[in-house]
Amino acid sequence: MPNSPISNSPISSQTGSAVLVTGVAGFIASKTAEFLLDAGIPVVGIDNLNDYYDVRVKQYRLEQLQDREGFTFVEGDIEDLPALTDIFETHDFSAVLNLAARAGVRYSMENPHVYMTTNAHGVLNLLECMQKHGVKKFVLASTSSLYAGQEMPFVETLPVNTPISPYAASKKAAEVMAYTYHQLYGIDVSICRYFTVFGPAGRPDMSPFRFIKWIDEGTPITLFGDGSQSRDFTHVDDIARGTIAAMQEVGYEIFNLGGGNNPITITAMIEAFEQQLGKKAVIDQQPFHKADMMETWANIDKAKTLLGWAPQIDPYAGFTQTVDWYLDNRDWVKHVKV
Repeated sequence: MPNSPISNSPISSQTGSAVLVTGVAGFIASKTAEFLLDAGIPVVGIDNLNDYYDVRVKQYRLEQLQDREGFTFVEGDIEDLPALTDIFETHDFSAVLNLAARAGVRYSMENPHVYMTTNAHGVLNLLECMQKHGVKKFVLASTSSLYAGQEMPFVETLPVNTPISPYAASKKAAEVMAYTYHQLYGIDVSICRYFTVFGPAGRPDMSPFRFIKWIDEGTPITLFGDGSQSRDFTHVDDIARGTIAAMQEVGYEIFNLGGGNNPITITAMIEAFEQQLGKKAVIDQQPFHKADMMETWANIDKAKTLLGWAPQIDPYAGFTQTVDWYLDNRDWVKHVKV
């Protein structure tokens, strides 16, 4: 792992202490666990393997970790406080990386209750276990969706008190609860607000996975809006490195983890996929979704200064890498529901 942030984190001096990674079969969490294991850090991973998206993708990611030395998997749910209590009583943790979440802006409007129980109540359960067992470092995965309607590039000091989706609201609740436990119990908290994460073995409910598969199969792409909306695409490897870098002792801080470049339009991403696949997309244009953001763009100066982190992978190189992964795994990915 180039430019490893491990040496700057509090776990580097606690050989033998494990890190709890929640949602470990998820896109970001599985890569983060992989990098921790590469550095010789034991990982206990928990995941409920829910079917919000095709479980085959989660099982694929989990298979990449299962035989790794130092990896322990527990099938469970952060909403289950007794199960979490058992895990904390069984293991000695140096840090908790809470990457488990109900994600997706649009689906949060259809089923808002599960977003609050997982993203807010689940965080409360973890913080309670941490304070009772003396675990002092908490890294929380949050979202750039909180910045909706603010001036770009988004900076961490912007007020984010007007979330426009239940998903964003549940993440705001988690951030606030983490602050409370920092104040009451001295838990060191890093909030990581992620910006449009993509890469190999990505989420099949997100546009890169879907668009590559649909272009290759000749299936019309469902495109909300005219494609001019843009995102600060960030490769999953960079996000995982940033998440690990955030394990440093900071007190309570919020960090944007994003590409930090001028945003790339959805149309430009589609064109990159077309070129790599040698096929033309069929576009099924739908009205712009009111819970979506037109643009995202991260100011990442704080992460550079305090964490020594910056993204390393160019988005277009990442697009090529993602298509290559799809082609290498097409035999089973063709069966994945998107």
